[in-house]
Amino acid sequence: MKNLLHIQSLKAWYGPAQILFKINLRVNSGECVALLGRNGAGKSTLVKSIMGLVQRQAHSFQFLNQDASNWATDQLVRAGIAYVPEDRRIFTNLTVLENLKVGRPQHHVLGDGRAAPQWELKDVLELFPRLQNMLNRSASQMSGGEQQMLSIARSLMVNPLLLLLDEPTEGIAPVLVEQMSQAILQLKSQGVSVLLSEQNWAFASSVCDRAYVLQKGQVVFNGNMSDIQHNNLAQDALWVL
Repeated sequence: MKNLLHIQSLKAWYGPAQILFKINLRVNSGECVALLGRNGAGKSTLVKSIMGLVQRQAHSFQFLNQDASNWATDQLVRAGIAYVPEDRRIFTNLTVLENLKVGRPQHHVLGDGRAAPQWELKDVLELFPRLQNMLNRSASQMSGGEQQMLSIARSLMVNPLLLLLDEPTEGIAPVLVEQMSQAILQLKSQGVSVLLSEQNWAFASSVCDRAYVLQKGQVVFNGNMSDIQHNNLAQDALWVL
């Protein structure tokens, strides 16, 4: 696997308050990486800092082996990073179909030189078949889980290399969590990398290869998902029993 995103010594602030401290992070092509931790650990701030949505500073910030430390949010999006925030930010005054048509497709190359998947409407509907019968429905009439699927599907329409998901299973029914899991596994198989902030241990362990466990804005564990249950620092940070 080749490095897609590689960050060294990242710090982030909300105003004068420092939230993240010297975070090192790596995401390779075609893998799913979890950001785990309790509320307030810094997971969402880390995702937002990657997108340039909060004040940040890093010793090194590379995307596709390019220095992206000074890239604005729109530059990161054009380069191949898509962000699905916790509040989803769909257009509730539009239909499902209209939401899916928002955004301009980009064309990217994977870390190994292959062309990135080009997502069309039929592709995202195959990934999230539940949306197929909702195309003419107002997005305001969807459940939280359905809106989350729509938000992810919409982000895929710009053909990202890396998908950032902030708490994708928060408040979602178990049956939709399982559908979300299958969708992420399919994304991985097609070469799309995923970095997700998550508190649902079962979900994260079912889709992710590696994890970073955060506590008070610092990484206390970095390794394979299977090793978390044998690491005391990770267990203390997560309250894994």
